[in-house]
Amino acid sequence: MTGSWATFGADLHLDLAAGRGLRAALTEALREAARSGRLAPGTRLPSSRSFAADLGIARNTVAEAYAELVAEGWLTARQGSGTRVAERARPRRAAAAARTRHPARRGPAYSLLPGSPDLGAFPRMAWAAAARRALTDAPNEAFGYATDARGRVELREALAGYLARARGVYADPDRIVLCAGFAHALMLLGRVLRERRVREVAVEGYGLDVHRDLLTGAGLTTRPLWLDGDGARTTDLAGFGPRTGAVLLTPAHQFPTGAALTPGRRAAAVDWARTGGGLILEDDYDGEFRYDRQPVGALQGLDPDRVVYLGTASKSLSPALRMGWMVVPPDLLDEVLAAKGRTDWTSSALEQLTLARFIGSGAYDRHVRGMRLRYRRRRDELVAALAGKVPVSGIAAGLHAVLDLPAGAERSLVQAAAWQDLALEGLARYRHPDSDLPVRDALVVGYGTPSDSAWAPALAALLAALP
Repeated sequence: MTGSWATFGADLHLDLAAGRGLRAALTEALREAARSGRLAPGTRLPSSRSFAADLGIARNTVAEAYAELVAEGWLTARQGSGTRVAERARPRRAAAAARTRHPARRGPAYSLLPGSPDLGAFPRMAWAAAARRALTDAPNEAFGYATDARGRVELREALAGYLARARGVYADPDRIVLCAGFAHALMLLGRVLRERRVREVAVEGYGLDVHRDLLTGAGLTTRPLWLDGDGARTTDLAGFGPRTGAVLLTPAHQFPTGAALTPGRRAAAVDWARTGGGLILEDDYDGEFRYDRQPVGALQGLDPDRVVYLGTASKSLSPALRMGWMVVPPDLLDEVLAAKGRTDWTSSALEQLTLARFIGSGAYDRHVRGMRLRYRRRRDELVAALAGKVPVSGIAAGLHAVLDLPAGAERSLVQAAAWQDLALEGLARYRHPDSDLPVRDALVVGYGTPSDSAWAPALAALLAALP
């Protein structure tokens, strides 16, 4: 009997060697399955009666095979627990790999890298409650293939209300396009800009290289804008010429310098876009977390026809959700949808429905308010601990601060932090390679990243690294 199928709660293929007695063939097949790891340690085997029925053989044959393997130590049999694969039955390949594998390199014990929220603060219970309600209320068609590239209408409607109320965004649900985070949105917009024969996008002199790479990957070049305490110097856009068809900005809280774009420079950006037909791509980076100032609304509110608003749940909830959104000007919508494709393949419809429920129930607002208080306490503790040591800037909002250093000190302090088992980044990491900004030595400290238990030792490691 070769190639028989038996059911162990899940299908398992056993090769019962031809030319041997049934008991011997079954014993060897089970032994090899345990030895190779196909039957994992702790796996419960079926009763001898049901297994015999599955294989079409006598029950005694199965019972004798079990007994022999118990005697050899491959199986265990206890009253009330049934017959299981013994815990000491380890796969040969796994054991060999354990002998030859090089020890894994351990990362730093603590991290103050920017760009991440406190992952331990994800609102698991509230999210689970929203998921249960969303699953109960979901229409049957939500479990089928998605046909609207914009994403679930329930989430688009919830976002339209929230963004209008909390960020001052003009957001018609029909103009919201859901995507798998900011990078996905920027990739789509890069395609659209290239199709529109745009050749150059202005970007801030300091920013994420991955965002610049996405634009260059779409066939565009990036041109750096000057940065200072008032944010990007958008008045320079008028002199950039017709090649520059768009500008990427973080107006609410510039990453990584932390400056907020002033009203005059916001107006200059919008005037440039209106005059030359350009587009503003607004990355509303951690705009919900402000501490020492009145809320700064989205730039999109000044001209919804010239600004593409981009937001995500990555900083407010978790980057693991892979949930982002664009509010698209009317004349750009068809092109964005064409770039995305005819179906919404980027995120689970059930997660979209869960986030819609989470926002609609007020749980999202409560979570953001709670995290705002938590991050503000950390920021205050950081500023107090560094008083008299180094100047700290960019702290009116967001999840990171900038620590200005003496000239030439940045690299050595990043290395000193590594010796303290602390992951830390310098400002030079974010500088545009073509920028003519003066060199500024600084550390970018992400105080939102550590868990509550890791925050104090991470701060202590930072202080130990400083001279």
